[in-house]
Amino acid sequence: MRTMSDTARRPSPPAGAVFLAAVFVASLATAQLTAAKVLSFDLPFALPLAGAELALPGAALAYALTFLASDCYTELYGKRAAQVLVNVAFAMNFLVLALVWSTILAPAAPSSIDPESFELVLGASTNIVAGSLLAYVVSQNYDVVVFHRLGELTDGDHLWLRNIASTGTSQLLDTVIFVSIAFWVFPQYVGLGPELPAAAVVSLMVGQYLLKLLIAVVDTPFVYLITGAVRRYTDPAPSPAR
Repeated sequence: MRTMSDTARRPSPPAGAVFLAAVFVASLATAQLTAAKVLSFDLPFALPLAGAELALPGAALAYALTFLASDCYTELYGKRAAQVLVNVAFAMNFLVLALVWSTILAPAAPSSIDPESFELVLGASTNIVAGSLLAYVVSQNYDVVVFHRLGELTDGDHLWLRNIASTGTSQLLDTVIFVSIAFWVFPQYVGLGPELPAAAVVSLMVGQYLLKLLIAVVDTPFVYLITGAVRRYTDPAPSPAR
C-alpha cells in the first residue's frame, strides 16, 4: 500500500519538459483550428512560382512553432523522449477534433451564435484534416530523427546547424505533403474541398515554405536561449545523442 511519504518522494516531471510539451501541444491544436483559412500578403517584389502575392495556410505560423519546441525537446531530452511527445501529440489531434465536433453537433441555444457559422469556422473539412495529419506524423518524426542524427555526427555541437537543417528539410516535407493532399489530391480525385488551379497550389507551397524557412532561421537564437535556460534554471538534460 502506498503512503503519503512514497508519493512525496516520487520525482516530479522536469519543468522544462512540461513547458516545451505545453508549447508544442498548444501550437499544434491552434494549427489544427486555423488551417482552413488561406492568408494572402502582397509583396514589393515577385517570387519565382509564387509571384507578387504570398499565399499560405493560416496555420503556418502556429505549426512552425511546433518544430521549435520539438527541436528544443530533442536537444534536451533525447530522441526517444521527443518521439513520444510527437506521437502522443498526434493522438491529441483526434481529441481536439472529437471535442470540436461534439460541440458542433450539440444542440444550440437560442442565444448562441449561428450554428452554421460556428461549424463553418471550426469544422475543419476532410481534405484539411487528412492533409494536416499525414504531413504532421511524417514531418515531425523526420525532424526528430534528422536532428538526433546530426547531433551524433557533430558530437552535440553546432546546434544552429542542427536546428536549421532538420527544421528546413522537415518543413519542406510537411509543406509538400499538406498542400498536395489538402488542396490537390482530395479536391481533384476524391471530390472533397475546393479545386484550385495548379498555379495556386504551387503558390501555396512556396508561400508556406518560405515563411517556415524564415522562422527556422529566425528561431535559432531562441533554441539556444530556451535550451540554455532549461539547463541552467530547471532540470539537467541528457546528451542530444542519447
